Amino acid sequence: MGLTESLCYANTLFISQCSYPGIFVLMALGSMIAPVPNELVMPFAGFLIFSGQLDFLAVMVASSLGSICGSLLSYGMGTLGEPLVLRYGRYLFLNPHHLEWTNRFFRRHGGKTIFLSRFLPVVRHLISIPAGLARMSLAPFILYTAAGATLYNGLLTYLGVRLKENWRLIQHYTHILDYLVLAGILGLAAYFLWKFKASGTPPETG
Repeated sequence: MGLTESLCYANTLFISQCSYPGIFVLMALGSMIAPVPNELVMPFAGFLIFSGQLDFLAVMVASSLGSICGSLLSYGMGTLGEPLVLRYGRYLFLNPHHLEWTNRFFRRHGGKTIFLSRFLPVVRHLISIPAGLARMSLAPFILYTAAGATLYNGLLTYLGVRLKENWRLIQHYTHILDYLVLAGILGLAAYFLWKFKASGTPPETG
């Protein structure tokens, strides 16, 4: 059994036994640097909604609160400073190269990356640390986190409900969604760059 299959089995067993608290815990871990992808949690929750074992609204509340709490813990870790993050983060599977890339991503695009990162693999697990390093204001941080996490968790849950017993198929196709989101972000960046250049005033002569 591979790592992904092992994680999938462990996650589904945990949710089956712990219900909503299990979803909360897994989503909190998934919003930190622990290897718990949303795609291995929320589609199964959607299947349990379809089978009548869970309630959609309660699932969304548990997953969103878990995502917010996990992100706040990572934010707090970031406020301790990068040396401490790198020193102790390795015990939680932190990849320094991924953190450096995410840090540059955050510095380049600002607070809105907190929302966008919820749709991107790897980045969603790390983005709260650069926000903490930069001392981003908590109110917009929580707002962006809640909006992005609720939207993406809701999408995965809905797909799990629709696919029923075939909910595992989502794991094989979410990389396509990753590419689409990334293409959208690049497209928006190109658009704003074009608008910025188009609105610039030419230098005076003479």
